[in-house]
Amino acid sequence: MVEHDAFSAAREAYDTAAPLYAQLFRDTLRDRPLDRAILGAFAEVVSASGDGQVADLGCGPGHITAHLDELGLEAFGVDASPAMIELARQAYPGLRFDVGSMAELDVADGVLGGVLSRWSVIHTPPLELPVILAEFHRVLAPGGHLLICFSASDGSSHPTQVFDHTVAPAYRWWPDHLAALLRKCGLGEVARMVCEPEPTDRRQFQEIQLLARKD
Repeated sequence: MVEHDAFSAAREAYDTAAPLYAQLFRDTLRDRPLDRAILGAFAEVVSASGDGQVADLGCGPGHITAHLDELGLEAFGVDASPAMIELARQAYPGLRFDVGSMAELDVADGVLGGVLSRWSVIHTPPLELPVILAEFHRVLAPGGHLLICFSASDGSSHPTQVFDHTVAPAYRWWPDHLAALLRKCGLGEVARMVCEPEPTDRRQFQEIQLLARKD
């Protein structure tokens, strides 16, 4: 079970921030061609491996779920924040959005063709991350794909590092460390994209987008 206090604190913080978050990030893909590219690749490999649904976990106001739908995937969103889910439902009434926890998804075993975790694990305490990754593995069908996105720690000597996120305390991971945790859960790395920060970015962290497949 993921630590209740951390989960509750993040949920309440995102409930409060939901309107501003939706305003700031709804068009975030417009100026991020590399993000669009890896989401497109994710959509292609999911489609090639079967017709399963795709869960956008930590979907926020739903804009990425809607993009996956535009790419031809049968996508639905899940978020712990009721306020975020309400905004998503208002913005994209034709799509499905559910309030839920990544640690205990209301999804049957082995039915999803894909899972997208786009910076949604960053508020998970490091000792609890394997619980989340095991849940991703549980809901994926054999051959299903996970695309997980996170910020990198400063080096291999720092497997995890905490940082002061605007909304709630958050964590960074060394990519090889997180990839090893995925392997322990039966999710083998297929590819990774590493994006360097812009000189003007407030946080000088590498952004990692790691694609893995269920054995």
